[in-house]
Amino acid sequence: MSINVVRTEGSWWVERPDGTAVEVATTATTTRELLGDVAAVEKAAESGGAGVAVGELALISPVTAPCRVAAQMVNYRSHARDSGFDPDTVQPTFFRKASGSITGPHGTIRKPAHVRLLDYEVELGLVMGAELPVGTRVTEPELSRYIAGLVVTNDVSARDVQLSKGQFYESKSYPTFTPVGPRLTLLGADEFTHLLNLRLRLSVNKVLRQDRTVADMIVRPAEALTALAGFQALSPGDLVLTGTPGGTALTAPPKLVEKIGALLPPEVKWKTFFARQARNPAYLRPGDVVEADIATPDGTLDLGTQRCTVA
Repeated sequence: MSINVVRTEGSWWVERPDGTAVEVATTATTTRELLGDVAAVEKAAESGGAGVAVGELALISPVTAPCRVAAQMVNYRSHARDSGFDPDTVQPTFFRKASGSITGPHGTIRKPAHVRLLDYEVELGLVMGAELPVGTRVTEPELSRYIAGLVVTNDVSARDVQLSKGQFYESKSYPTFTPVGPRLTLLGADEFTHLLNLRLRLSVNKVLRQDRTVADMIVRPAEALTALAGFQALSPGDLVLTGTPGGTALTAPPKLVEKIGALLPPEVKWKTFFARQARNPAYLRPGDVVEADIATPDGTLDLGTQRCTVA
């Protein structure tokens, strides 16, 4: 049975189905240390004592920094089509994010002054529970050996920085660009069968923008971890973002516009492209409220809801 863990400044809590939480008696200060004290987490989950209403807790990210944050690029069929890729030809591709970009589930996404095109990407986050050495091959039945639990994440992106510089690290690593939580849902070995039923949803100002299940993934977690382990080791407490569904603000231009753009000098092409994108109302603006949640339809797994405001 899954256990939902939440975190406040200086404390870890097990969240109960009734909306209360009981504090975990642990000295752990990092996610890695908490995963090494599973007995304390399980003891708290079995406690019948009075709890505290989760709504009264000031929740922060259940994934602590520093840690490795690796992310998959174009990993949902719907997002591939939006981005102008053929989903059947997409190969597993990764980039890194600075763990300093991790922030809590109910805080502020701070838009840097020079960023004009601020985008959102709801993603299922995998929290590692064991060492994944370089060269490891992971099969579906072995997922529970390496993955401790799941979190809601938002891969916030400065598209004008990403596209003009042709890189991902800076554009996705500004402080507050990776909201995580509210819950770290620790899974039992038999619960990984529910992964494909998880539905990712993101709305901006109550308007639904993204809505797909994990079944829309191109490269699923076992294959992704195998590919990532081809060059990158991971450790307990590290975070892997697994891609976003279609529905982001950024989409590929129509084929005719793309062909015309290819004939323009690069500086003219980018100036024209960014001018068009600046008129797109889907990009995030100060005051926007971004909500993201991941759960199975029957509630067997429920990773909770993020609610962040852009400033």
